Amino acid sequence: MSLRQLKTISERRKYLEEKLKLKLSATAIFPQGLNDAQYKNCENMIGCTQVPLGIAGPLKITGNYAKGNYYLPLSTTEGALVASVNRGCKAVTLSGGVTAFCLDVGITRGAVFKTGNIKQSVSLQKFLEENISLLKKKASSTSSHLQLIGLKIKIVGKFVFVRFNFDSQEAMGMNMATIAADKLVRIISEKTQNRCLSLAANFDIDKKPSYLNFLEGRGRQVMAEAIITESVVRQVLKTSPQKIDEVAKVKCYLGSIVAGSLGFNAHYANIIAALFISTGQDVAHVAEGSIGITSTEIVDSNLYISVSLPDLPLGTVGGGTLLPSQQESLKILKVTKGVKGEKSRALAEIIAAAVLAGELSLLSALSVGSLSESHQKFARAKIKQG
Repeated sequence: MSLRQLKTISERRKYLEEKLKLKLSATAIFPQGLNDAQYKNCENMIGCTQVPLGIAGPLKITGNYAKGNYYLPLSTTEGALVASVNRGCKAVTLSGGVTAFCLDVGITRGAVFKTGNIKQSVSLQKFLEENISLLKKKASSTSSHLQLIGLKIKIVGKFVFVRFNFDSQEAMGMNMATIAADKLVRIISEKTQNRCLSLAANFDIDKKPSYLNFLEGRGRQVMAEAIITESVVRQVLKTSPQKIDEVAKVKCYLGSIVAGSLGFNAHYANIIAALFISTGQDVAHVAEGSIGITSTEIVDSNLYISVSLPDLPLGTVGGGTLLPSQQESLKILKVTKGVKGEKSRALAEIIAAAVLAGELSLLSALSVGSLSESHQKFARAKIKQG
C-alpha cells in the first residue's frame, strides 16, 4: 500500500500518521469545500497548512479598474508586515489615495527548436513571421478564453527560441498557454521538419526573475503613484519627505546596483506573497513580481512615490482562486463580480497600490531607524495568557 493508492484525504493522513508515528491533528483542520482540492490543486493531499490572515486598510485607490476603498487580506507569518502595510495605507489614504494603472502584457510560454544550421534557423524565423495568422487561429481553437497576441524569436546558431505571448482574460493562464503552445509547436514541427527540443525553454521566462521580463513585461504590467503630504509624513510616518527620498534613492537604486539586483525596490515580494497566498495565486510567481522600481522625489515639500511592477502574473479564476478561503479574500477585494476581463486588472491595480503602501511604510521606518523597534514590538510580542 502506498499514498497514491489511497482515495481520501483522511486515509492518506492516517496512513502517514501510522507510518511516521505522528499525530497530524492541526493538518486535519480545514474548511468544508477544500476536499475538491485533492483533484485539482494538490496530489496526495493529507490536509491543510494554515497561514495567519491579517487585514490592512482601508486603502483608497483610483485606478482604471479598481476604484474605492479596499481592505487588504494579507497572509503571512512575518510579524510587523500587516502593521507596516496598514500604516502605509493610512498615510496614503489621508493624502488622497493612490492612482493605479494596469496594462495587459500577456502570459508567455517559450519553446526551443533545433535546426540543421543557421540558414535553417533563419528560415524557421521567416516561417513563423509569415504564418502568425495561422498560429493565432490554432491557438484560439484550444480555448475560447485564449488568444495568441504575438511572438518573440531569438536565434542562437542551430537553436531557435520562440516566446509565444497569450491573452488569457481573467485567468493567470499558464496552463492554457502551455496547452496552446504544445499544439503550436507540433504544427510548426510538422510543417518545417524542425524538432522542438523543449516546450518550456526558459524563454518564457516563468517563475524566475529576468531582465527580459523586466523590459518586456509578463502577465500584467502595473504602475501606481501617490503624493504624500508633508503633514501626513510627519504625523503618521514620523519622519520627513526628504529623509524618505534619500533612503529610497540610496537603498533602491545604489544598493541594488551594488548588489546586482533586478529588484530596485524595498520589499515588493513581501506584499505580493501575502496577497498571492490569500487570493489563491501561484506563489512561485512572486519571483517575477519582486522585480520592479520604486521611485521618489520631493514635490512642493511633499513626497511623490511611485511603484512599477512590469511582471505580475495573476488571475481571478482558475488555479487556487476557487478554494474557500481564497474566494473569501477575493470577495473582500471586490474582484469576484464585474465586467468580463476587468476583474483581474482590478486585482493587479489593488496589488500595485498595496505594494506602494508597503514600500512607503518600510522606507519611512528605515529613514528614522525604527525598523528593528517595529519587529521587536510585533514579531517578538509576548503571548498573553487567558
